[in-house]
Amino acid sequence: MARRNRGHRSAAFFDLDKTIIATSSSLAFAGSFMDGGLVTRAHALRTAYAQFLFLVGGADERQTNRLRDSLSDLIKGWEVPKVQKIVAETVHEHIDPVVYDEALALIRRHQANGRDVVVVSASARDVVEPIAQLLGADAVVASELEVKKGFYTGEITFYAYGEAKADAVRKLAEERGYDLSRSFAYSDSITDAPMLDEVGHGFVINPDRGLRAAAAVHGWGALRFKKPVGLHSGPSTRSTVATLVVIGAIVAAIVILARAGSPDPED
Repeated sequence: MARRNRGHRSAAFFDLDKTIIATSSSLAFAGSFMDGGLVTRAHALRTAYAQFLFLVGGADERQTNRLRDSLSDLIKGWEVPKVQKIVAETVHEHIDPVVYDEALALIRRHQANGRDVVVVSASARDVVEPIAQLLGADAVVASELEVKKGFYTGEITFYAYGEAKADAVRKLAEERGYDLSRSFAYSDSITDAPMLDEVGHGFVINPDRGLRAAAAVHGWGALRFKKPVGLHSGPSTRSTVATLVVIGAIVAAIVILARAGSPDPED
């Protein structure tokens, strides 16, 4: 149930993966991490496959935890400045082509109406923040990774998932003076039901049958995003693996849309 805060401001909270972009943000950089020597080609292909399972699996708790554990194991021992440099240098290459046109239009509409836009993702902050900056978002809620002596340990100190994501939204609202009863939230995943229930205006994106049923029970709106046309130009062919990741994500998104039916657009 939406909670009224003391503040008079409102915000729009957007899940990232399969809501703003048609792929997994954590895995979209697999090709560049491979080029940077952080992973082998075999590792990159396995992460592409893990992404495909995540996309077609409905992002339920089992699939999300599997993705989390896979990424946690993968990044253990990576040098933090090197990862940040790779993400900063290739964010346009990997993210521009897979941004949903409808999501970008919604972001701009909310900003035009004076609302802050907050990207809320279970992916790591070092990945989410550059994407949020690319989109012109005002704030970020993301998972936090443990770092020791400049290297990731593989431990996750805060996992922005389920109830924890909703808790983080409430905390940010208190800090910034957002009235959650006047705020909006968007997500493709049933695991984000707690976040959607925190705001006065919740919307599900490309929902499958189960999520659409939950939306009916909670009174959430349903939107269909189908145009990952990108911000500037088409996808780069710099890395074969990265291209396969994007293609696989788009194909999976089409499958999800086919299952989702034709929800009504926001008024």
